[in-house]
Amino acid sequence: MAGPMGGGPGNRGRGRPVQKPKNTKGTIKRLFGYILKHKGLFFGMLIFAAISSVASVSGSLFIKPIVDDYLTPMIGKEFTSELVAPLVKLMCVMACVFLFGALASYGQSKCSVWLTQRTLNTLRKDLFDAIADLPISFFDSRPHGEIMSRFTNDVETLRQFISQGVTQFISSGVMILGSFFIMLFLSWQLTLIVCVMVVVMVFITKTLGKKSAFFFKKQQEELGAVNGYIEEIIEGQKVVKVFNHEEEVVSHFGEINENLRKSATSANSFANMLGPIMNNLSHITYALTAAVGGLLAIKRAMTAGDIVAFLQYIRSFTQPISNITQQFNNALMALAGAERIFEIIDQKPEIDEGYVVLVNAELDENGEIKETEKHTGIWAWKHTHGDGTVTYTRLAGDIVFENVTFSYDGKKTVLNDVSLYAKPGQKIAFVGSTGAGKTTITNLINRFYEIDEGKIRYDGINIKKIKKDDLRRSLGIVLQDTHLFTGTIEENIRYGNLDATHEQIVEAAKVANAHSFIEHLPEGYNTMLTGDGANLSQGQRQLISIARAAVADPPVLILDEATSSIDTRTEKHIEQGMDALMEGRTVFVIAHRLSTVRNAKAIMVLENGRIIERGDHDDLIEQKGKYYQLYTGNFQEK
Repeated sequence: MAGPMGGGPGNRGRGRPVQKPKNTKGTIKRLFGYILKHKGLFFGMLIFAAISSVASVSGSLFIKPIVDDYLTPMIGKEFTSELVAPLVKLMCVMACVFLFGALASYGQSKCSVWLTQRTLNTLRKDLFDAIADLPISFFDSRPHGEIMSRFTNDVETLRQFISQGVTQFISSGVMILGSFFIMLFLSWQLTLIVCVMVVVMVFITKTLGKKSAFFFKKQQEELGAVNGYIEEIIEGQKVVKVFNHEEEVVSHFGEINENLRKSATSANSFANMLGPIMNNLSHITYALTAAVGGLLAIKRAMTAGDIVAFLQYIRSFTQPISNITQQFNNALMALAGAERIFEIIDQKPEIDEGYVVLVNAELDENGEIKETEKHTGIWAWKHTHGDGTVTYTRLAGDIVFENVTFSYDGKKTVLNDVSLYAKPGQKIAFVGSTGAGKTTITNLINRFYEIDEGKIRYDGINIKKIKKDDLRRSLGIVLQDTHLFTGTIEENIRYGNLDATHEQIVEAAKVANAHSFIEHLPEGYNTMLTGDGANLSQGQRQLISIARAAVADPPVLILDEATSSIDTRTEKHIEQGMDALMEGRTVFVIAHRLSTVRNAKAIMVLENGRIIERGDHDDLIEQKGKYYQLYTGNFQEK
């Protein structure tokens, strides 16, 4: 519902086809744009990672002097304090270097955690803000679970990449460069061997990476489909059991789950190949280098310390390459997830070119409308014209449709050349067969959708000129499908007017005939609702929804089969309260029980998107047309 102080969401959806990866470079640039919003943490992580890597690389430099200057000369000699003391001193220096690197690694870890969480916090906020600004038509084409997977699965892949992958790429890059130049200094011949093997590693990584990139993207899409289907079935579990469709549901889930298995297997098969291949190539490189180094040592082109140090630096050189290849797969998954997140963020938001706003107003001594900051119970449309002048129109609830034509998809017309009017205080009812266009009319009044042709005027103003938020604040809507939020009953009723006092909430509940059952609950108005009010009956949930509309105190009220879930006896009690609520308001009623619209000022009978009959109850009964057939159940074939 929507009222002067609030509104509530609602959506349904279906799936969409799997898409191929889009602009990878653009996604990386954009993702790092989010990371660099926290420059201090990013560069802190970068510096600590570099220090840690430099310490690790430089620490290995001590191996050559330890072997050549201390251990080798000791061969065949007795250990004495004069010989051991310098060695111990050098090893203590080496230990201090590694300790300094460990402290830097700790700093890197802390910066990484803070950077990751703050980046994801910003990204989730932007994603949620984007969803809040999307039109209803967006949710008509996507299941809830598929959208939720952007917040869960896709964000989780980004968390892993930012917290582990980014630092891994930085530290590995420093270690690779540092180790390379030291290896080149120790022996260019052995370095050449290592470089050839690295080229082979890079070629294999690139080849397998292309294969895995597609399947990681597909895996994320299939995961979204699985989540969407699970949520849909959980929500509709009663329907599934009523029609004994458990086997069909399980069978269909097996199909989409199998699609996920295939894409995940393919993605991880290519990803898991990289680790063993890189490790085995590293072992081959190590063995080949040791053999050639031994030959160079025999020819006295290298010392024993050179060989030991070089072999250590091979580990420091190839291990980061192996780590990068592993993180490369995480990066692919993260980019696939980031693309899906940015896809939502980049969706075209609901367009609002309105400039007429709703303001609090009061009447001066001459009866002229004046804008005021305080709440007076009088509302006015503030219309700022092109020449800078401002006019005020009192909000009365005068609704006019002028030759309105509309279709949801641009192909099949739902409303065809509909014209109608509702004067302030009138109760207008829409009746007709399912799919005749009754609910569509109310959706157009609050601009959930835009009309194709014609005009809708509100107090003489084209509603396209009215800002959507202000338009919807002036409308109170009670839908057939109620939606209650996690919170107390009082908080759910207050959703219609966030400034409402407890007394106003109780009064609204009394109008909706909800006060009695609320008072009998153990916690009364403080009763906590969860799971869309699952601890209440459908009728009780509807009563709270009506109370939420009542506390909004709107000039225009839309009741879309609002009492469809309430028994006839309760409905009569509600009608008495609703009559008081509807007094002085323009009311649009869609009802499946025609007895509830007998007192309507005008009844519109719709068929195939057209108004085929109009008049009050008595007039339409005398005509013995469609309304007569619907009311009496006396359908006749034409």
